[in-house]
Amino acid sequence: MAAAPAGGGEEFQAPGPELFEFPPLFAGGPEWLTKPVLFAVVGALLVCAVAWSAFASPKLVPRGMQNLGEVGYLFVRDQVARPFLGKDSDRWMPLLLSLFFLIWTWNIMAVVPVVQFPVASHIAFPVVLAVSVYLLKIYLGIKNQGFKRYFTDMIPKGLPLPTYFLLVPIEYLSTFILAPFTHAVRLFANMFAGHVILAFFSLVGFWFLFEQPTIKGVPLGIAGVIMTIAMTGFEMFIQFLQAFLFTMLAAMYIGSGLHADH
Repeated sequence: MAAAPAGGGEEFQAPGPELFEFPPLFAGGPEWLTKPVLFAVVGALLVCAVAWSAFASPKLVPRGMQNLGEVGYLFVRDQVARPFLGKDSDRWMPLLLSLFFLIWTWNIMAVVPVVQFPVASHIAFPVVLAVSVYLLKIYLGIKNQGFKRYFTDMIPKGLPLPTYFLLVPIEYLSTFILAPFTHAVRLFANMFAGHVILAFFSLVGFWFLFEQPTIKGVPLGIAGVIMTIAMTGFEMFIQFLQAFLFTMLAAMYIGSGLHADH
């Protein structure tokens, strides 16, 4: 999108893929050592620090960080783990709790001043998490159900033989390729789109109010500021929701590996 101000001058250029292109942190540094990688590590360390401060020395009557940590623990346990894992919930809570808060921290960085970038909008990070969860699912499935049973029970029995030539490839493609792919892409796409939308409205407000102010452009700039505020609130909800959904699917996949009837 390009729009020229009424009085001439430079055109307004909508933000695009350049928002997700980052040079190395320092001259001559490795190509992979960029801002998203740095803040991915910072996010992980922050989650570790919060967990340590909340649970390292628990008190009978929780206070401060322990109070906050227990609220998060109860939410993940009751809304994510128990519906899919039942009696196995407590065993998998460390993984699910860490996954939820890591993704939420990565997402919320989009609205943190100075950072202003959601780590999960780089596809590599959701892919690593999704593949890790899915490899765990397959490992648990083979371990608990046996190799042959795990790979054969997902195919319905008693169908005409020709049906299996079509059904088997579709079922295996859906289970082992499409499921982890959509698990990762759902998180990535929402964070990617949200970041672009916030950047667009922010730039509209800045451009038409400060960079190239005109009589006709000022209302657009004001609208851009209002939309930036509104979309920031909405995006914060989506950031939480996507962390919840990703962790919920992880619990569902772990449950299907533990029990064939899930």
